[in-house]
Amino acid sequence: MGSLGQPNPVAEERDSSRWIIIGAVVIVIGVMLGLAFLLREKPKPIRPVSPYVANVKLSDIKMSAAENFVGATVSYVDGNVANAGDKALTRVVVEVVFRDDTGQLAQREEMPLQIVRSNGAYTEPVDLSAAPLAPGQMAPFRLTFDRISAQWNRQYPELKVTDVAVK
Repeated sequence: MGSLGQPNPVAEERDSSRWIIIGAVVIVIGVMLGLAFLLREKPKPIRPVSPYVANVKLSDIKMSAAENFVGATVSYVDGNVANAGDKALTRVVVEVVFRDDTGQLAQREEMPLQIVRSNGAYTEPVDLSAAPLAPGQMAPFRLTFDRISAQWNRQYPELKVTDVAVK
C-alpha cells in the first residue's frame, strides 16, 4: 500500500522488440553469409602452361561483323595460325581481351581456336581436334563472338595463346 504522496509502483512491461530486431538481423546476416559461401565461384585450378605455346603463332588479324538470321550482330576475329613446332596441334585455346577507351579491361574470354575449312561452296570453322594442324603448317582461323561489351573501344582485341594440346 502506498501512502498518499507516493504513487503505487506499476509493473513495467519488458520491451522485447529490441531483442526481436537484433535476432532478425543476426538471422538475415547468417543467411546471407551462408548463401554467399554456397554460391561463390570455385577457384580455377592453375594449370601449368605448355611449353609448346611458344610454337603457335597468330598473324594477319582482321575483324568483321555480320547480322545473323535473328537480326543480332555477330563479330568475327579472323587470322592465320601457324604451327612452328614438331608436333600436330589438336587444340589451341586463345584468351581474347577487349579494352575500353581508357585502356581498361572491357571483356575477356577464353575460347578454342577453330580453323576455317572450305566445304565446297562455303567455308566453315572446324575444331582442331577434327582437323589437326600439322608441324610447319599454317591455316586460317576464326573466333566468333555473339556479344561484345558496349564499352569496347572498337580497336582490335589482344590475342594470347593460353593452352595447347598436341599429338
